[in-house]
Amino acid sequence: MTQIAPVSQQIWDMKYRLKTADGRIADRTVADTWRRVSRALARPEAEPEVWEEAFFKAMENFKFLPAGRIISGAGADRRVTLFNCFVMGDIPDDMAGIFENLKEAALTMQQGGGIGYDFSTLRPKGAPVKGVGADASGPLSFMDVWDAMCRTIMSAGSRRGAMMAVMRCNHPDIEAFIAAKSEPGRLRMFNLSVLITDAFMTAVREDGSWELSFGGVVYKSVRARDLWDRIMRATYAYAEPGVIFIDRINERNNLAYCETIHATNPCGEQPLPPYGTCLLGSINLARLVERPFEPDAGIDETKLADLVATAVRMLDNVIEISGYPLTQHEHEAHAKRRIGLGITGLADALILCSARYGGQQAVQLTERWLHVIMRAAYLSSAALAAEKDPFPLFDRERYLAGPTVQALPADVRDAIAKNGIRNALLTSVAPTGTISLFADNVSSGLEPVFSFRYVRHVLQPDGSRREEEVTDYAYRLFRRLHGDGAPLPDYFVDAQSLSPHDHLIMQAAVQKYVDSSISKTINCPESISFDDFKDVYVQAYALGCKGCTTYRPNDVTGAVLEVRPSREAPAQPELPLDAPPPAPRPKDLGDSGAIVQMFRPLDRPEALPGQTYKVRWPESDHAIYITLNDIVQDGRRRPFEVFINSKNMEHYAWTVALTRMISAVFRRGGDVSFVVEELKAVFDPRGGQWMGGRYVPSLLAAIGEVIERHMVAIGFMPARGGPAPAAEAVRKAVGDGANSRFRQCPKCGQLALIRQEGCDTCTSCDYSKCG
Repeated sequence: MTQIAPVSQQIWDMKYRLKTADGRIADRTVADTWRRVSRALARPEAEPEVWEEAFFKAMENFKFLPAGRIISGAGADRRVTLFNCFVMGDIPDDMAGIFENLKEAALTMQQGGGIGYDFSTLRPKGAPVKGVGADASGPLSFMDVWDAMCRTIMSAGSRRGAMMAVMRCNHPDIEAFIAAKSEPGRLRMFNLSVLITDAFMTAVREDGSWELSFGGVVYKSVRARDLWDRIMRATYAYAEPGVIFIDRINERNNLAYCETIHATNPCGEQPLPPYGTCLLGSINLARLVERPFEPDAGIDETKLADLVATAVRMLDNVIEISGYPLTQHEHEAHAKRRIGLGITGLADALILCSARYGGQQAVQLTERWLHVIMRAAYLSSAALAAEKDPFPLFDRERYLAGPTVQALPADVRDAIAKNGIRNALLTSVAPTGTISLFADNVSSGLEPVFSFRYVRHVLQPDGSRREEEVTDYAYRLFRRLHGDGAPLPDYFVDAQSLSPHDHLIMQAAVQKYVDSSISKTINCPESISFDDFKDVYVQAYALGCKGCTTYRPNDVTGAVLEVRPSREAPAQPELPLDAPPPAPRPKDLGDSGAIVQMFRPLDRPEALPGQTYKVRWPESDHAIYITLNDIVQDGRRRPFEVFINSKNMEHYAWTVALTRMISAVFRRGGDVSFVVEELKAVFDPRGGQWMGGRYVPSLLAAIGEVIERHMVAIGFMPARGGPAPAAEAVRKAVGDGANSRFRQCPKCGQLALIRQEGCDTCTSCDYSKCG
């Protein structure tokens, strides 16, 4: 049986292990999962038994990792697609066509697909609609409709649907598109990216004007640099929109002779034509390193090439056995036979070879390994074409004339000229957060290691939680070889200790050998200047990248949690003039107030001192007002009653109930500080909100924070002078800063959410969201 860490075992059990409809376990071990997948993928072969064994050996010990959809769905006899990536059809600029496309999107997400859409085809806001005497509401209004639809559809498994919306840089509504995510709660099911043309980048460089037009009509002329700065300031402030260099994508597309691309899948690694599809799989480079940490550590390139050949065959067979949401998807998949073979564990592989991520040695090793993968992929696909025929739209002369194919080694071009090629495009680097965690927690995709060690809190059957340390694969191997006391060498670097240039240079190195694109997040410090931030995107364009996505902590997407030895007490609210001064809390007091008889509520005096607080919940049109009145008892001021009011009648019933219940608890005296903790522990399954740069898991939790702030202000409970209890447990377990880059998960509530490859992934539960 494959030995994996407890966290990997849990991910396998929750996401990939086959269970029957009545909950019975079908996959007893991870090896059973590999056997189920290998048997299913071998079905199209003339000798299925031979290839089943070859496919099993490729996956054994996590050397090759098919994407999660394939691992969970292949051989499961379920009506799901094994494809990850979809771009939907062009949206017609008429009402019937718009809602027909909405239906297609719903059907695709229902089967488990992430979808991309270009909304540039819809006329701008205010444009006349002929025949009805009205003005168009514009693309963003219809994006809101798509967003609402996506919120209601749970895709196959337990992952909500993800969408990418793009708009061309010359659309008249591009400025509104750029600013859309600045509105709290708007378009949260979408990733947004601007399609940037070479002509626009030239206009930016030359400080020229830029026309915004639709249907041959120029609506506005702007300064190109001003529009570029709008894009940069938006992504600097709230991490979106991303940037896609669309002309470069089309120029380097192997299929430029028969398709035009103007959208990508949600995480950007697959630029696709209308109704285009792609499936994914990753070579785990970390598992292939021999003699780790030795001077001659490295990867056997012959073994790597052989593994790639097997992986290409496996992914090609997925096209034959998969279901498809729409017949248009099926036609595209079979006509072009795109596959997305990528990598994971790159950062760990570099560490095992004593190379610092972003350094010269790391770039050289990365380019060497990716060259082997690219060459082997194209050669094996050419060999498959000789055995099983090229993809139906293969045009030998025009295919070989493409710039990406022209850059291939001569022997590869010769093989394609002789045999054709089975798969039009072969390589892509996708987000691999969950499967990398499953594969014994190797680094994800081409990303650096996010954190070498952290603590996760595992929910037990009795409702309690136990702490469990999670360590990175390379870190764990180093400790096994050198002991716990050995200092980490300088090539142990994580995402937060690297410069944006380190990230960018690695993305550019990989892009040279990838015919599709790359999902990559360039982590930027919050303190980065705006000019330096803009320069990241200019460098990305100059280095030949096909797109650029950054993440800088901010008030909308949230700052990373920082674990500190202490923090200042929150500012005290201003109290009424007639209120007695807050009494200090006695150091030896074991509870938060005098002990009273629980069956006898305190009597209410005629007048009470108090304070009213205003709370703005981002999803509510009206503020919520929370009034807390206090009573002086035994020389101490303590909360006596609470009133919660809002014009939003949606909240009326539960706010009245909450008011009565909390007030009843307060009036019975004793230690009522538990009310704060109970409210703050409530998590909204629809997701919380970012308020003041912090994630608040529910409106009830926000109310709990207000009550806590008031209790601190009147001296009833102490200010939290040290880290929060969960953070303190982390600090004691693994040292200061171990969890400093994690955010709170909206599903399990743990400080375990990371942002990588354009996705939020929880390292403590199965929550994952690209968007």
